[in-house]
Amino acid sequence: MSKIGIDVGGTNTDALVLDGTTVLAAVKTATTADVTGGIATALRLLLAEPNVDRAAIEAVIIGTTHFTNAVVSRQGLKPVTAVRVCLPASAAIVPYMDWPDDLRGVVRAGHHLLGGGHEYDGQPIAPFDAEGMARVAKQIADSGVEAVAISAIFSPLNPSCEEDAAAILRQHAPHLDVTLSHKLGRLGQLERENVTILNSSLMALARHTTDAFATALKESGIEAPLYLTQNDGTVMRQEYAATFPVYSFSSGPTNSMRGAAFLSHINDAIVVDVGGTTTDVGCLRHGFPNEANNIVRIGGVRTNFRMPDVLSIGLGGGSIVDMATGTVGPKSVGFRIGQEARIFGGNVLTATDIAVAAGLVEIGDKSRVADLDPAFVRRTVETMYGMVADAVDRMKLDAKPTPLIAVGGGAFLIPDTLPGISQVVKVPHSGVANAVGAAIAQVSGEVDRIFRDRTRDEAIAEARAEAIEQAVRSGADPATIVVVDVEDLPLAYLAGNTLRTRVRVVGDIKATSDITTKSR
Repeated sequence: MSKIGIDVGGTNTDALVLDGTTVLAAVKTATTADVTGGIATALRLLLAEPNVDRAAIEAVIIGTTHFTNAVVSRQGLKPVTAVRVCLPASAAIVPYMDWPDDLRGVVRAGHHLLGGGHEYDGQPIAPFDAEGMARVAKQIADSGVEAVAISAIFSPLNPSCEEDAAAILRQHAPHLDVTLSHKLGRLGQLERENVTILNSSLMALARHTTDAFATALKESGIEAPLYLTQNDGTVMRQEYAATFPVYSFSSGPTNSMRGAAFLSHINDAIVVDVGGTTTDVGCLRHGFPNEANNIVRIGGVRTNFRMPDVLSIGLGGGSIVDMATGTVGPKSVGFRIGQEARIFGGNVLTATDIAVAAGLVEIGDKSRVADLDPAFVRRTVETMYGMVADAVDRMKLDAKPTPLIAVGGGAFLIPDTLPGISQVVKVPHSGVANAVGAAIAQVSGEVDRIFRDRTRDEAIAEARAEAIEQAVRSGADPATIVVVDVEDLPLAYLAGNTLRTRVRVVGDIKATSDITTKSR
């Protein structure tokens, strides 16, 4: 089964064709401002390779930073009305209160607080205010707002208030983009509400983007289903990605880590991915990224949903070097490196220029950096090595020596030895490891919620069945699904036998012949 993996970074768009474990072709092209232009170029270059048969392509898997960038740049976001089912509790801190002012100004379209929600033991705080919700739904329908985020207190324990609110809203305005918080976040009302609002604000952009991706495939003559990578190292169908775009946050570093594990055959290691703008450092556990257990900020907004534990520093191949101070980054020439770096005929001194001058890599015209003072070059290389060493030390899970896998187009900036590292592994195709990670991604299903009045075995079995059903809906082959993670935590402060249970499953992408591709 041949698959195309594409990863759209801030500097480069990397793509390859993978047949089993064999890389048939790989290309790297500049990312374009409209994102899809770079993808179309990459597809054209791939399909021009003589050993690539477009009829044999069974799936196309794309990883993109497009939605994360939209939040960070405050562009492409729709205003959202937040509906919180909570009264008489949780009225002191209203939605959007802890958001950065500029982002709040773009996204906030008002909020409504309604009676309802649940206590931590599952008991209702107050009856759900259906009449109030009907009034709110009419106001929202008349306001012209296109996106709504619904959250309720302790909805991961009991989602009924959110589901009832959504049903009433759809009666009055079936065209709205609506996100329910229990489908995304975990315990923690404000953080769960925040990611729900972000998701709703991105849904229109996600539809436009995924449709554009699909159009690029069609124009390339590829008749295969489209998937987007998620931030847990797995994939989601085009339709699911358009509904839950926030799951693509941090999928780029995740793809690189999964690709690093595949290329090196090492499943437990530190991964350092050096791109054109940043260096991302994370830990592999059993071939998947270690998951963050704390609050993660996206564009300055606190969230608590599934995210990989990744540290990003402002060091990349396009990082600008200050001749006066010797500092490297965090500013970068980004995808303009081919025009602005000195070795490519430009006038900006970059980290890649320093690497060429130091003999770490042979790229471009070395004569254009021959005038650099050798002592300055050595000091700058030591600065970059120190930045990498510090980031690795901060991300290590324990004190014992650990292997490190170096990937990314700027992997030449990683030294051959580092403190606390048993070996630095540099692999073939490391420059397109992110695209490899996209191509090998499987389909996942995950359930993380609280079960009451169940035995441990019953709770795990129910969560497992729901996770498998979710994976199948997302395009997994049922025959290949396996459980990769099970966690259960008894909640002693609740009455009865109450467990917080998380089950995660993965499976291979279902063959094209078994899938009917939908178009919006």
